[in-house]
Amino acid sequence: MAQDPFSNQAPIKGVKKIIAIGSGKGGVGKSTVSSNLAMALAEKDYKVGLLDADIYGPSLPSIFGCFNQRPEVNKEDKIIPISRYGIKLMSMGFLVEEDQPVVWRGPMLFKAMDQFLRDVEWGELDYLLVDLPPGTGDIVLTLAQKAPIDQSIVVTTPQTLSLSEVKKAIMMFKQIGVPTKVIVQNMSGMMVNGERIDLFPTGPINNIKESYGIPNLVEVPFDPKIGMSAEAGIPYFKSLKENTPAKDTYKDLANLIG
Repeated sequence: MAQDPFSNQAPIKGVKKIIAIGSGKGGVGKSTVSSNLAMALAEKDYKVGLLDADIYGPSLPSIFGCFNQRPEVNKEDKIIPISRYGIKLMSMGFLVEEDQPVVWRGPMLFKAMDQFLRDVEWGELDYLLVDLPPGTGDIVLTLAQKAPIDQSIVVTTPQTLSLSEVKKAIMMFKQIGVPTKVIVQNMSGMMVNGERIDLFPTGPINNIKESYGIPNLVEVPFDPKIGMSAEAGIPYFKSLKENTPAKDTYKDLANLIG
């Protein structure tokens, strides 16, 4: 009898819930959504960790302005995550030089994911958000085999090409037994003088939501300050004191999660 590939799942000590944030393709703003959701949850007084699982192309160190920092190791040989704006962060970007490529095969990826989950001193967390690499590859399966994932968020943009990949991401999570509770449509129009302007031709996102039984759709409007804040190394949610349509949307997303 074949062994259950998820039989080795084990909870992470101190972590109450794990949320995977994925996308069918790259370039949809998944890391931006992950970082700003983390900030919105922290504003609600939740204890939040954020794991950058994109081994080949880590971006969270740049978004949080801490690319040159290196984590310390405690007496128990546990890696102490980098703390930024109250969020505990772990990324391959903290372990290699910025211009150093990671040229690894599958087994090394599996080992890295296991270390990020088990050998990091996460402490007590209400939520561990896992910012996955784009697509449906080894990292997602490895994560599901190592730890129980409570739910997933799938990120897309309005174009039909991007939406076609949403279906694959939803089915991927379904196959590994992880419910998708929210679709986030990023860059979903831009508000100009109170009027919404669509930046891209829009696809049938509501049809996909209904067809796959996804309970929630969150549309994050485009705001040029989102990209500017990432370049400055400050998450958008933290960079603004005032409320904006995009910031309010991240609060809505946090309310759906927490």
